[in-house]
Amino acid sequence: MENLNDDEDINRTWENIKENIKTSAKESLGLHELKQHKPWFDEECLGFLDQRKRAKMQWIQDPSQSNVDNLNIRPEVSRHFRNKKKAYLRAKIEKLETNSNIKNIRDLCRGINDFKKGYQPRYNIVKDEKGDLVADSHNIVARWRNYFFQLFNVHGVKDVGQAEIHTA
Repeated sequence: MENLNDDEDINRTWENIKENIKTSAKESLGLHELKQHKPWFDEECLGFLDQRKRAKMQWIQDPSQSNVDNLNIRPEVSRHFRNKKKAYLRAKIEKLETNSNIKNIRDLCRGINDFKKGYQPRYNIVKDEKGDLVADSHNIVARWRNYFFQLFNVHGVKDVGQAEIHTA
């Protein structure tokens, strides 16, 4: 920034710096892909969802009769989503039946537990020594470090003797 000439645009320089930071972060850290919580939701569903949003936005901008008629796509899209989800669940149940028939108990139990539990969000909250909630990642790591330090570093025990084992 100190070597910046007066004839260079500061916004262009900032965009260049920003892109360099983003590129180096992607190379060193990689991209974080979010877990898809609805496995039945695919590209076709995404297209239907876009159609439904466009129809509603057109109706909001101009509530004429032609745009009201375009809103009829909304129940069709919802019906498509329901049918997609039912087909996914049906396939999952058939897979459980197959695991049951071939005596694959491990996969059968995992599948049943997935059905029973459903989606469980992950909580990143820990209680500190006082009982207050800690949500910051650095404080959580520090809390776990203190917890295991106290757990594994037992003070005051001078001699841990081995118990005598009497054999016959």
